[in-house]
Amino acid sequence: MDKLEKVEKIIEKTGVSYEDAKNALDQCNDDILDAICLLEKEGKIKNSYTASYTSFPGGNETDEKFAKAQADYEKSVKEEKFSDILSSFFKWTKKMVDKSFKICLLVKRRGAELAKIPLFFFLVLIILGFWFFVPVLIIGLFFECRYSFVGLNSEKVDINDVCDKMADGVDDFKKNINK
Repeated sequence: MDKLEKVEKIIEKTGVSYEDAKNALDQCNDDILDAICLLEKEGKIKNSYTASYTSFPGGNETDEKFAKAQADYEKSVKEEKFSDILSSFFKWTKKMVDKSFKICLLVKRRGAELAKIPLFFFLVLIILGFWFFVPVLIIGLFFECRYSFVGLNSEKVDINDVCDKMADGVDDFKKNINK
């Protein structure tokens, strides 16, 4: 810090003139604190910059308010912003859509592959044309169609067993009706 900055700092803290601040700084070998003390002894400081602290019964109330404010601040910092939540939701949605194109519904009849529909389109068909598409799937079971999902990790969900059991159940039902 050069001499001019020190003089300005003394003026800022004490409110004395530039000349008084420079003289006090020269007399105190460029020590700001000593210069301020000298100006105070000489009575040249215009504004009294004093602070007082008092203690009274119930003084801990301020400490409690401060502690509560600190805890609230820390909590708000830890909370996720809405934009972060929305961003993670869109990342999850993208991941699920990507997976839905890797998994396909395989339709077979007497061992021959009839169709292979990505899970995404299968779900769209179920949602948009439920009253048409579901009966078509059920009728397909009566015409010896077998449904299975390929590209699925069988350790997590073994839905193919469920599809096979449904097809076997329909086959048994058909045999019972024919008898």
